[in-house]
Amino acid sequence: MPGVIRSCLRRDLAAASVAALLVLVAVLVGHYVQNTQHNLSVRWAPFVATWNPHVGPGTAAAPLVAAAVIAYGPPLADRLPWRGLLPGLWAAAMAWIWSLALIDGWWRGIAVKLTTRYEYLQVIDRFDDIPATLRTFNDHILIGTPDNWPPHIAGHPPGATLTFVLLDRIGLGGGAWAGAFVITAGASAAVAVAVAVRALSGERLARRAAPFLALVPGAVWMGTSADAYFAGAACWAVALLALAVTRRSPWWASASGLLFGWCLYLSYGFTLLALLGGGVLLLGRRRLRERPLLLVHLVAGLAVAPVAFTLLGFAWWEAYPLLVERYHQGVGGTRPYWYWVWANLALAVVITGLATAPGLRRTGAALRAEPRRALTAPGTGGEDAAAARLAVLVAAGLLAIVAADLSGMSKAETERIWLPFAMWLLPACAFLPRPRGWLAAQAVLALLVNHLLLTSW
Repeated sequence: MPGVIRSCLRRDLAAASVAALLVLVAVLVGHYVQNTQHNLSVRWAPFVATWNPHVGPGTAAAPLVAAAVIAYGPPLADRLPWRGLLPGLWAAAMAWIWSLALIDGWWRGIAVKLTTRYEYLQVIDRFDDIPATLRTFNDHILIGTPDNWPPHIAGHPPGATLTFVLLDRIGLGGGAWAGAFVITAGASAAVAVAVAVRALSGERLARRAAPFLALVPGAVWMGTSADAYFAGAACWAVALLALAVTRRSPWWASASGLLFGWCLYLSYGFTLLALLGGGVLLLGRRRLRERPLLLVHLVAGLAVAPVAFTLLGFAWWEAYPLLVERYHQGVGGTRPYWYWVWANLALAVVITGLATAPGLRRTGAALRAEPRRALTAPGTGGEDAAAARLAVLVAAGLLAIVAADLSGMSKAETERIWLPFAMWLLPACAFLPRPRGWLAAQAVLALLVNHLLLTSW
């Protein structure tokens, strides 16, 4: 048995080493290509960042948060009542995101991140008449059109911008409130993933995953990026669907559908949430047979946002082709696919951490060992079946990332864009023994990135 344990550990370390090597190669090749061909359009490839070693108020706080999660996270996740674990997980995730953001300082790290010329707060005053703005939204997507939208507004459906417009309308205007909102919503993604894992794979694996969800290296880009908010919304849509199929609840199904529909108006890329939703429905198919009306409630909820936006004058299906054209009008049209199609995966390693590589290795082993048990009803089949079901959920998240990567619409900036999908890779870390060592590796990676690079988000 000790020999087997040592062999597994060697394989885990090898997987982490390969992941680290991928990041190193992406950096070295990226610097060479940018210095010779000047077409990557990033300053410190593959990151959208500059090399700028620095410290700030979060320099003292972030290591303390990390040390607390490493030391107390696993035992607390094992012992706390479930209803106490969830707010604790949310608080830990928020503390981690806030402390990392404050390494850049309050002003540079939070207050102005969403107020730059690329961001949503730049166009708040253009939404004084929301229905009129929605009717003409598509007229301003392309470069060259009068008053064309800044990049992030043009690159997303109007639901993204409307969120910040509504915050402004209720008195929470400005970059500081927007930053606090996206951090709070982004931290809740950790809770949503834990809820989904518990519903589909059991409480034991959800508890083991919880510290890794709190200490995700991608927190570097959750403070402050609107994609943190998108991640929270997307993860809760999937989590509510998991609750719907396991509890046979039409109310959860309707709520999940509402969120899935809203997500379609936050990001065009959220069509890929169909892969995660499909994974959940596959795992819960036996219970769906018992309550087929759940699908009716899901679809009814899903239709609400598309019907509302369409009636208000925004045509999603007309906007998306314009977005593709706008993407190729900008740096997306010059960034070389051959580099980003694999360098993006190096960024995925950074946002999910080195621990996820051996976690994925063990995920594949769990799925290969018990492929049929993955399709047993949640709550049945024992630990092997629970592990196989978790493997299916993680595989769905990985498949969404691969699809986004191959699409050619995710060349760079995936350290923030892929956050909603990357969160679903982290539960793979529940398979790892001796979690404290791997948690330390996660924390060190995030601290190094945040202190050495000045990221754009």
